[in-house]
Formats: sequence, structure tokens, C-alpha cells
Amino acid sequence: MSSQPQLLTDPFLQLPTENSIRVVWFTEFLGSRHTVTFGYNLEKIVKANTIKLSRTREDQKSKFREQTAENQVYQQPVWRNIWRHEAEVRGLIPGQRIPYRVSSEREDGEIINSKVFTLTAKPLPGTGLKILLTSDHQLMPMTAANLQKVTEIIGRVDAVFFAGDLVNVPDRASEWFDDNRGHAFFPCLQGKANYKLEKNGVSTIYKGGEIIQHAPIFPTIGNHEVIGRFSQSSSLSEQFYDTFPREVAKQTYQGKVNLKDYSFNTDTYEEIFTLPNDSPGGEKYYAITIGDVRLVVLFAACVWRSPSLASTVKGKYRESDRDLNTPENWGYGQHIFEPIHQGSNQYQWLEKELNSPEFQQAKYKVVMLHHPPHTLGDNIVPPFTDPVQTIDRDSDGTIKSIRYEYPKEKDYLIRDIEPLLNAAKVQLVFFGHSHLWNRFVNSSGVNFLETSNVGNSYGAALGEKKRPVPDSNSANYVATGNPNGLDPIIPAIAPLVNENNQPLPYIASNDLTVFSILNTAYGTVSSYCFDTREPNSPVIKFDEFSLLAS
Repeated sequence: MSSQPQLLTDPFLQLPTENSIRVVWFTEFLGSRHTVTFGYNLEKIVKANTIKLSRTREDQKSKFREQTAENQVYQQPVWRNIWRHEAEVRGLIPGQRIPYRVSSEREDGEIINSKVFTLTAKPLPGTGLKILLTSDHQLMPMTAANLQKVTEIIGRVDAVFFAGDLVNVPDRASEWFDDNRGHAFFPCLQGKANYKLEKNGVSTIYKGGEIIQHAPIFPTIGNHEVIGRFSQSSSLSEQFYDTFPREVAKQTYQGKVNLKDYSFNTDTYEEIFTLPNDSPGGEKYYAITIGDVRLVVLFAACVWRSPSLASTVKGKYRESDRDLNTPENWGYGQHIFEPIHQGSNQYQWLEKELNSPEFQQAKYKVVMLHHPPHTLGDNIVPPFTDPVQTIDRDSDGTIKSIRYEYPKEKDYLIRDIEPLLNAAKVQLVFFGHSHLWNRFVNSSGVNFLETSNVGNSYGAALGEKKRPVPDSNSANYVATGNPNGLDPIIPAIAPLVNENNQPLPYIASNDLTVFSILNTAYGTVSSYCFDTREPNSPVIKFDEFSLLAS
């Protein structure tokens, strides 16, 4: 045992109701007693339930404790013991914010207390809220700076809507808790990061923001919350990319008890968070009301594959030549993890939810997903549809090549989902995945916002910048602009300009970081930009639009 025991994370808040909220934290010891004390004088106490995370490991690529890129410690994945503690604080009154802290007692009797934070019940309709819209943190260089500026400029937010890609490899524990570079997921969102950002020869330490200790977080699954086939030898990064379609796995691995180990799973994500679980997908997609907002969260994500057409690459559009005769090594293109097309369980649930009184009567109707319906980013190509496999053979039956096509007219988000959103009068569709800021509005008045820019941007496909596509003459693969027709909106307040002083309809930068706030008191979505090259520069509000009809 350490002589200076500590919690692995501060507490964070989950699943509020009208009179309760869940408090969650993590330790690296099982302990003998874990509690939350709360009340104006911390006079009340409730005991936590504890589970052990079932898939968390460290590996060759972990930046954990003494291991660095130059100092290799782990030669293969090793299990990491982490326990999750959750207590439900009840008897709350909406609008009343009260103090709380958590305590964990080790087996040797040592007690570790958190600092005192605040919590409250789920806000009632009519309550003005400030909700942080964010995504794609993935331990990117500007994440800590981004979240630090949220707290400096906005103060305490009331909720966090997180549109996927929380970390890079979901089973690598240090990415969530304690990456030794100082910018893991929880430290950044809890003001406990310690990340040195170097720009133009100047180093600045950013701490992130003390956010989720006071505000519940509502995430969605991105492609980085999904890990592929289980292995005790290959690195966790290799396992992350080694996803295998579930239906193919059923045929390939007949008789296997735990099919997730032979295809893909989201177990770590689902174990870390407590979310509504009354949909057919459980916590994978859900809906909840927060104040005047009805939030619908979808599972719209697919495996990322390389766009390269090289013969050695298992990519979006082809299989590697070396794997042609070994189907268990095929990648099956950019396959979708959870069906969302018309007729699927998720589609039918969404259709029912959009017609529910909770949704129809909400002042603000918001849908969150990871994959972009509209964007200038690279990741919207190929279309969001099931890959169509073509196997070319010689006259003797030998496989010459395996190709994948993605018919644009079968893009499920555009063909099936957007018409539902239009009919339901959704006001905001919020998403991520392409690591930039841009927004759109369609003829039905639906606003589409992507605000994911924390230091891993590949630019916007506009003008001379083109996406890597297999065939620039194919209507299925659009090299520039938004493939799905809508024009990007120029920011309303202070757009960036190009070399000809023309305003740009996006921010795609590894120096400028962006965050957005939904303010339900005014019905506005405001976007802010901070230039990390100038640590003392102000945060600029560069865009704002209304969700209320004019």
C-alpha cells in the first residue's frame, strides 16, 4: 500500500432524477467501506456499491507510471485492477445545490476523503441551464486548455453533453485515469490535469476544469469507445482496430460462449458510466430530460479504416493482399457497430421516442450522435452505410482482390434518420468525429453542429483541400465540401478569414481550440475560440445561433 493513499479519481455525477443523483468514483484498491456524505453540514451518509472493471489493462503503448516511449516496461497487455464505487444520493430538491464528498476506507483502515463538491437533483423545466457541448478529447494536446477555459469563461456548467471519442483505446486504463503526460480523460474534466502545451517555444501548464464533480455528464459511443477482438499478446491498439462484424463472428466462431471477445465490445465504457438503460440497446442509446431539454442519444459509429488503396492495407475500400485467403483476418471495410437503418431496433426506438410526449412537449429537442450527418471533415466519406463486398476471382477460383463500395443513396443517417428528425422538429443535432468546428441548417430548420477541435484536426475539405477518396469521379465519394448537400454557415460574430480576407465557415486548427455552450435560458448555442499560441489572449465568442423560432 502507498504511504500516501489517494482516490484514482474525484467523484463525478450521473443519472439525475427529480429527487436523486448518482455519485461515482474509482480506486485502485477494493477497500472495506466507501461512502458519500452530503448535506449543508455533511450530516447525511450513504454507502456505495462497488464493482471491479472487467477489461481494464495497460500495454506496450501505455504512458503509465515509469513507462514512456523511451522506457518500455510492458511487453504485452497486463490486467490493471480498478474498482468503481457508486452511491445514490436521495431526498434532493430540484434547484437546491448541496455539498458532498466521498470517502474510501482501505483494507488497513486508512480513510481517503475527496474535497467537498456540490450536487443537485435533475433541474425542472423552466430552469436556465448552461450545457457544455464537447467531443473527441482522446488525450489530444489542447484538451486541458480547452476545459480550463470553459471554467474560466463560463463558470460552473449544469451538464456535459459529450458526442463520443472520450479516449483513444477504451480498455487502456491510463487513458481514462492517469496517463503520465498529464491529460487523461478524468483529470481534464476534473481540473486535475497537468499537461504542458508547447507553442512557439513557450510552455504552458493547463489543469483542465473542475466540471463533472458538479455537473452530470451524458456521453455517446464513438468509434473509440469500441474495442475489437480480445488478445493477451497483441497491443491494445491492435485490438482496438481488430473489430469483426458480429454477424460474421457468429458464423466464424460458432460455439464460442462470449462472442464479444471474437468481435467487439463497449464493456469498459458501459461499466464506467451509469446511463438510462431502458432502450433495446441498454446504455448504448438512450433519452433523458434535463430541464427544458429532451436529449436523445444515438449509437451511430463505425470502425475507422485507412482510406489507402495500397495492396498491403486492410482499409475502407479493400482487403490487404496478404489476407485474401484468410477470412478471419479480413477487416470487412468500415463496418457499422450498431444497426440504425429503417426497421432496426434502434430506428424503431428512435421513431417511438421522437413521437413521445416527453420529446414532443420539450422546449428544446436535441439529438446527439458521434458520426456526422453533415460536415466538411474527412470522416463523412465513405457514406454511413453497410459496406458492399465484391470478391474478384481468377478462372480457377483464386481470389484476386476484395473490394468494398458504399452507395451514397443508402447513407442511413441521410436516407433514414434525418427525415425522422425533420418531422419531429428537432432543433439541434450535435456530433463530432472529424475534429473541427462547423455548422449547418437544413430546410426544415434543423441545426447541425460539430464542435470537436482540441488538437488533432486534419483540416476542412474545402477549396484546394481534398479528402482522400478512392475515385474522385464517383458520386459516392465526394472530395470537397459537405457530401450531403448543405452549405456550411459562416460564424455569426467573428469568423476566421483566409489569406484573401474572406470569412471561413469552419475552424480546423491544431492551435485554436473551440468549445460550445447551450444556454437554455436564452435558447442559444454559443461557440468560443482560444488561441493556445497566445496563452494570455482572451477567449473569443465567434458564433451564436438561436434554437427558438424567430
